[in-house]
Amino acid sequence: MGIRNMLWNDWIELDDQHEKYHSIKTHRVETRGEGVIRVLSDDANPGVVRGGAEAAVELVHELAEYLHRRYPKDFQVVRYSQRREQSTAGKFRDWGWEGLPPVKTVTITSLGVSYDLPISVDDGIRAAERALEIAGLLIQDDLALMIEGNDGRYYFQAGSICLAGFWRMQDKIGLPLDDIHITGNVPQYKEKLHASLERFFRRLPVDKPVIRNNYFIQTNPGDEQDSSAETDPEQLAWAESTLGSEDGYEHGPRTSDCNRKEEKQFVKVEGIRLRTERQTLRRLPRSGAVVFTIRTYLIPVVDLARERGVPGRMASALRSWPADVEVYKGKERGGWWGPLLEYLDASHRGQIERGETAEDEKGREKGYPM
Repeated sequence: MGIRNMLWNDWIELDDQHEKYHSIKTHRVETRGEGVIRVLSDDANPGVVRGGAEAAVELVHELAEYLHRRYPKDFQVVRYSQRREQSTAGKFRDWGWEGLPPVKTVTITSLGVSYDLPISVDDGIRAAERALEIAGLLIQDDLALMIEGNDGRYYFQAGSICLAGFWRMQDKIGLPLDDIHITGNVPQYKEKLHASLERFFRRLPVDKPVIRNNYFIQTNPGDEQDSSAETDPEQLAWAESTLGSEDGYEHGPRTSDCNRKEEKQFVKVEGIRLRTERQTLRRLPRSGAVVFTIRTYLIPVVDLARERGVPGRMASALRSWPADVEVYKGKERGGWWGPLLEYLDASHRGQIERGETAEDEKGREKGYPM
């Protein structure tokens, strides 16, 4: 699984692309609606697992409390005048940290936008959906809430999934962890990961968040993009140049012809991107839900190849993929495999000739690649 312990200060990362991500997410919420913001109710799978409403409200308050402490120049909060009692319907409302009243309003100062946070699941129409929408707009990550069912399995019960790129929330919402991975054709999941992942979720404590990373290759349109792609020219939200239309996508095997964009004989290396995800897992203290954050970075390979030692290492990593990983990561999808390896090999040879890197692993500097 590649899971590592995570420092609390590293839970949410922000960078100079915050405004761009916020703009893309706002557009996705406005145009895709329930396709990107979804909270299942208690009635969605009665008797098996509760809905995601309370966890959604808890999450937005957790983020507001965390962000204004972690990034005080970028976030400001206004609190209620006093701590809140439970609502008349018995819904929890006292979300404030350190005995403080809960946050009423949070402002992203760098963007000049403010949001009023729902105080409970019965705070107006669509309180839980509004909470999760705000949570997603505050940060650059996508968010998924997993809740333990009466059968001991964890279910995907709520999400703000605006930038998934290669999958759609409508195909996975409500599924247990097993089915999410199996229908996603995750290599070796049944054989090696199933038991350990379920056990890990059940045992994850509140005070020990974890982190992992993964990566894919994505092709982008480059010179072929049209004016309709102005909001998201890099196709961060949906990899249309690789997968085709988001609405026409058919969930299933990644090798399916219906999901494969017509192959191009030649793909310009300038249009090939490394798509990497920084994923964190932590348990929310009140609801017990596990929140899964997914921060996506989309990096041109021509930029990566300028880094000392990276072209050779990346080419070696690609060539090491087993057959099932090749299918999962789309080796035959998008026409990028040949052009990318040719470019990485040439870049690696150039670095060796210039004395910027050694030909084998022994020549790498300590602390690679930073």
